[in-house]
Amino acid sequence: MRCFLDKHPLINAMSKKKKKFYTNKKHQQKLQKYSKKIIEVLFKNQNKPLNYKQIAAALHIESRIDKEILIKNLHILCGEKKITETDRGKFKLANIDRDYLVGKIDITQNGSAYVIIEGSEKDIFIPKGKTKHAMQGDTVRIYLYPPKPYSRREAEVVEIVQRLKTRFTGIYEEHKSGKYGFVSMQGSGAYDFYIPKGKANQAKNGEKVVVELLEWPDGFDSPIGSITEVLGNPENSDVEMHSILLEFGLPEAFPEEVEAEAQQLDTKIDENEVKKRRDMRDILTFTIDPKDAKDFDDALSIQPLENGNWEIGVHIADVTHYVQPGTLIDQEAYKRATSVYLVDRVVPMLPEILSNNVCSLRPNEDKYTFSGVFELTNEGDVVKSWFGRTAIHSNHRFSYEEAQELIEGKTGDYQEEIRTLDRLAKKLRAQRMKEGAINFDKIEVKFQLDQDNNPTGVFFKISKDSNHLIEEFMLLCNRKVSEFVSLEKGKENGRTYIYRIHDEPDPDKLLDLKKFVIQFGYELEIGERKKTIRSMNRLLADVKGKPEENMIETLAMRSMSKAKYSTENIGHYGLAFDYYTHFTSPIRRYPDMIAHRLLQDFLDKKSSPPQATYEDKCLHCSSREKLASEAERESIKFMQVKYMQEFVGENFEGFISGIQEYGIFVELPLTRSEGLIRTRNIPDDQYSFDEKNHALIGRNTGKKYQLGDRVSVKLINADLLKKQLDFELID
Repeated sequence: MRCFLDKHPLINAMSKKKKKFYTNKKHQQKLQKYSKKIIEVLFKNQNKPLNYKQIAAALHIESRIDKEILIKNLHILCGEKKITETDRGKFKLANIDRDYLVGKIDITQNGSAYVIIEGSEKDIFIPKGKTKHAMQGDTVRIYLYPPKPYSRREAEVVEIVQRLKTRFTGIYEEHKSGKYGFVSMQGSGAYDFYIPKGKANQAKNGEKVVVELLEWPDGFDSPIGSITEVLGNPENSDVEMHSILLEFGLPEAFPEEVEAEAQQLDTKIDENEVKKRRDMRDILTFTIDPKDAKDFDDALSIQPLENGNWEIGVHIADVTHYVQPGTLIDQEAYKRATSVYLVDRVVPMLPEILSNNVCSLRPNEDKYTFSGVFELTNEGDVVKSWFGRTAIHSNHRFSYEEAQELIEGKTGDYQEEIRTLDRLAKKLRAQRMKEGAINFDKIEVKFQLDQDNNPTGVFFKISKDSNHLIEEFMLLCNRKVSEFVSLEKGKENGRTYIYRIHDEPDPDKLLDLKKFVIQFGYELEIGERKKTIRSMNRLLADVKGKPEENMIETLAMRSMSKAKYSTENIGHYGLAFDYYTHFTSPIRRYPDMIAHRLLQDFLDKKSSPPQATYEDKCLHCSSREKLASEAERESIKFMQVKYMQEFVGENFEGFISGIQEYGIFVELPLTRSEGLIRTRNIPDDQYSFDEKNHALIGRNTGKKYQLGDRVSVKLINADLLKKQLDFELID
């Protein structure tokens, strides 16, 4: 069937000379200049086919010659089957489900990008210049190019479906004329904002500011913005922490109406309410937390039973007693979804009156709790479980250090109970390892801060027996709660519940890890699940205390899938649990509040709620958790660079932790900080990047730099604005 355009009078009226013009290769670019814009117009009118006059009007095309080009473009798009003629002279997009996909964009340093399509195993590559003003994390619609033999699938962005955010932080740079300025951004996919005259909000050159995206017109290299807030000196710790929260869309202060609602809560312990609960206030109970903790959302109780077993209670703050669905507090908690832990501050999910006062299981106070109560044998086997709302009284508050001293033999209050819990926890941990759990014990970087929150020292938080004690009983509770809700007589009951899931690792990443650790003399066996995990645990044990420990542990963790929340249970690979949830930290995690509410519905024999509603909640909570983690990492990088500023010019020993075409990343074991040696600054040769072997190789000397190599470096720059250290090789 011939296209209506073949017989259009404008096409027929074209002279032979003009037709030759349109088929000349020199003018091919002009010939197709409206193709992309036609697709964009039809995208915006997917439910309404348009004729060429309507498309011309949408594109503000008025001249006869441009209309001829437009019609020819429509003709070409029809022939390529990118659009279809639904009625005489009316057009819409063809193959929209197959060739046009929606996903989130991840922009690289060089301007190219990848689009992550939900449910797709592979990300789709977007060449540089084909991102259509998309910004990092935006939801975009892409057009898939026809596949080419032996080549990866590529696409281009045709529409910004939704901006991830419209507020950004950066450094203001005023033009010497004083008539306009720019806000300089950092990171992948970052653009400098053009700030017109009158939109600078009295910002001074070099200050950290918040800029609002106004527009990004076609043909403009930079988006146009307006400065809405001046934060101050970018090297000030408080300014940078505030900037990080703004950059990741993490609110710090609570709205006044939320605080007001929190202040109106009835916080007294009501004996009539206690009668509805299991009263456990007479049973020995205590908390074990970091010494600087202000919110205590879990406690343990312990008492011996006549049969020689132990009754262990895992008591969790009953946040949902106070935070009812649909209230302003609940809406704000859901919006935040998690507390955020930056280096120098905590941004809580709940107002302070709840997080640090009413819900916090403080010593010598009666509290409402939601509990899992377990009968354990001396071998750590669970004989019986009970779940429900309780009332407790915490007899003592331990720090991890205090509990550790009792475990190691120091005498003190409740020493026997602490040691019994430690012994049982070790039985639980041994059983978990036997069943195939991975023994990740990641070291956390911490900072000693002065009164102005400037770093004066770096230390590492290492898990000891007291940490493992709490961890094992929280894992036990999380596992048993999800089994209780999900299983009846050993079979799944189909109820909607929230799970913490962890998929199997990517085989290619495991293979890369195997090749990498060989350089250090380690082995990683890859095979069926238990064999792989036994080998992984052996590797993690072998690297303990070695200079390469942090690097190998980090790479091992990167080889794993990311844990997330879902109503679709696939189990937790890393913990070797078939059923697992997050139940034990409702003060700081919204998914735990969801788990509490769904458990209570189950206890009250209510019908199962719609799964789709809760899957949306899971996606939201997983997304907010990721943002919080990224913000926490940014705050650590800032403090590492700030701490290292005083050591510029000094020499260090380090390990190569990453290699790219543009340089070598080196990690310093003493501070866990990472810096860059630029390839162009290695003086003895010209180096090329061997991507397959993760190496830089000298073209003349054959000298090779590989992951894991020990190198001596000098710190030549500590750039706080970029949160980046620069090294040069000594040897």
